[in-house]
Amino acid sequence: MLLTLILSALTALGLGLLFWQFLAARRFPLHARVQDESFSPAITILKPLKGFDEHTIRCLRSWLTQKYRGPMQVLFGAADADDPVCLLVRELLRDFPAVDAQLILTPARLGPNGKVANLAQLAPHAKHPLLCLADADVRAPADLLANLVAPLRDPGVGLVNCFYRLARPATPALRWEAVAVNADFWSQVLQANTLKPQDFALGAVILTRRDSLTKLGGLESLVDYLADDYQLGHRIARSGQRIALSPVVVECWDRPMGFRAVWNHQLRWARTIRASQPAPYFFSILSHATLWAALLALFGNLGGFPLVPEAWLYGGALPPRLQHALAPLQVPWVLLAFAVVLATRLLLAASLQQRLTQERGARGQSWFVLLKDFLGVAIWAAAFLGNTIEWGGQKMRLARGGRLRPVVSKGRR
Repeated sequence: MLLTLILSALTALGLGLLFWQFLAARRFPLHARVQDESFSPAITILKPLKGFDEHTIRCLRSWLTQKYRGPMQVLFGAADADDPVCLLVRELLRDFPAVDAQLILTPARLGPNGKVANLAQLAPHAKHPLLCLADADVRAPADLLANLVAPLRDPGVGLVNCFYRLARPATPALRWEAVAVNADFWSQVLQANTLKPQDFALGAVILTRRDSLTKLGGLESLVDYLADDYQLGHRIARSGQRIALSPVVVECWDRPMGFRAVWNHQLRWARTIRASQPAPYFFSILSHATLWAALLALFGNLGGFPLVPEAWLYGGALPPRLQHALAPLQVPWVLLAFAVVLATRLLLAASLQQRLTQERGARGQSWFVLLKDFLGVAIWAAAFLGNTIEWGGQKMRLARGGRLRPVVSKGRR
């Protein structure tokens, strides 16, 4: 009985958190555009690169074709002159001679976070007071900068970021990850923002003031962290400046990945969050309504409701023999609870995915929601079973606060 009460309470809590998450997301003006684009201060875009795939050229081109009224500079950075992405960038530069853009080699290994080391070496070449940090796999709408810069009219805003969607996942494993990104992540951010002002940044695209970054120690101060976006946003918030969320959504185009690669990515993400925010991460298990409803169905009290309403049985609507056969049949109430939670979860996730991606096909991937939920519980538990992560083909260890440390093999000193 006690177990049933506990699981019932957890199921109700999880269901309530699902609705809260959904309502917080529905209130946000996603995909809205600014009407006045007259505010257009000069911006430098920093693009760290390493290797390329079939999506890279379209992603990079989207930054060179921004419809922005103000001065714009684009700096592409590659650590190795022999990286084939350098040839791709040079071809793009020839195609857009009117754009103030250049390729810069960034060979110095300033710390374990190679992306931030790349950005830190690009920053001194920036001409303009605003810096836009954008991942290589991001494809931006043509009006991104015009919308992203708008919140900086307010001098109290120190950083602007936006949501991103995983575009056209090419494998079943990526469809699992797409649920995490396109349904849950953005709506959970908005849910958290109803409790307190945002104190972290979303890493796909970040726009900030150069002088604010300098006062915080520059990008060099982030090279020891895996979650550089979290650290940057957290430091901006601690300095007294606000973080703004632009309603514009960008696309992330990942190369095809199998389940092992996606598992490692999700585990790396989970362990990073756990290291950065241990208490919120631990209690995040309470929001797994599917888990609690499944446990309730398996281990809860199996008392039930009549399969056929009594009014039908004894009101003359059914023949006597059929009444006698159906009267003892009951549906366990815990199974009804599981069905309600499951249906709610599937409907809300499909709606959130469709709203972010603006694609109706998101409703046809329902079973990936269940896969994500149950694998998500495994990921949550695995995050506490170690501090080692795989990133860029290397094994590293997460120290306290999210700092990265190289893993040294036993045979090396």
